[in-house]
Parts: sequence; C-alpha cells; structure tokens
Amino acid sequence: MKMLSCPRCGSDHLVKNGRIHNGKQNHKCRACGRQFVQNPQQKLIPPQTKELINKLLLEKLPLAGIARVTDVSETWL
Repeated sequence: MKMLSCPRCGSDHLVKNGRIHNGKQNHKCRACGRQFVQNPQQKLIPPQTKELINKLLLEKLPLAGIARVTDVSETWL
C-alpha cells in the first residue's frame, strides 16, 4: 500500500476529512492544513467551450444559463 503524503508540504501527518461529492476520501494535512483528494478527477474544458463561454459572457447572459448550455459548473465560470 502506497503511503499518502500532502501535495503542498510533503508531510505524512494526515487525517481523514469526510468524502467529496463523488464518494472519494478527503484528507487534511495536520502540518499545513491543506485539504485534498488522493487522485482527483479533473474534467478538462475544451478550448472551443472556453471560447463559447467568453462570447456568452460578453453578451451578458446569466451565469446559470451559460452553465446549463455549456455543461460547465457556475462555480467554474
């Protein structure tokens, strides 16, 4: 079993800190306080989608509408 360490400071003094929305274990570093997931799934947003989002933002459309149309979270916008 691979020993888990903090991505910020490298410390192995970690505690379990609940789970995230998809059920993955969340960890918190006791040394620096960083909270992280071991193997995060990063959903990359294609350049075409980013370009569309920029155009829609310039048109001053509501964020909720842009998020719904482009399938990107409002938080990311």
